[in-house]
Amino acid sequence: MSVTDENCIFCKIIAGKIPSRKVYEDEELFAFHDINPWAPVHFLIIPKLHIPSVAHATSEHEGLLGRMMLLAPKLALQEGCNPYPEGGFRIVTNTGAEGGQEVHHMHWHVMGGPRPWLRG
Repeated sequence: MSVTDENCIFCKIIAGKIPSRKVYEDEELFAFHDINPWAPVHFLIIPKLHIPSVAHATSEHEGLLGRMMLLAPKLALQEGCNPYPEGGFRIVTNTGAEGGQEVHHMHWHVMGGPRPWLRG
């Protein structure tokens, strides 16, 4: 698995070749607003390492996956989700064609805010 894929739109976003509305960035992770949001709060968390899907994640990625999951609640509140239990958010990762994955760079959609949402 390569560190980046020159044809991947998310790798291009991480590299700054395609503009995004950044939510967060550190040495391993990048988060940005979805360009077609389904909910009042909708952003993506992606690893900087190009991993095509969660089906490609291995035991060497356990720490990275854990960091992604722990970052989601912090960023959800930061971006306007109401706190648990009345508020909340949803984390979705699509995997493969039958799972609805459109961009083949592993990513978590974090969606929240008052309902109804456009989808989901």
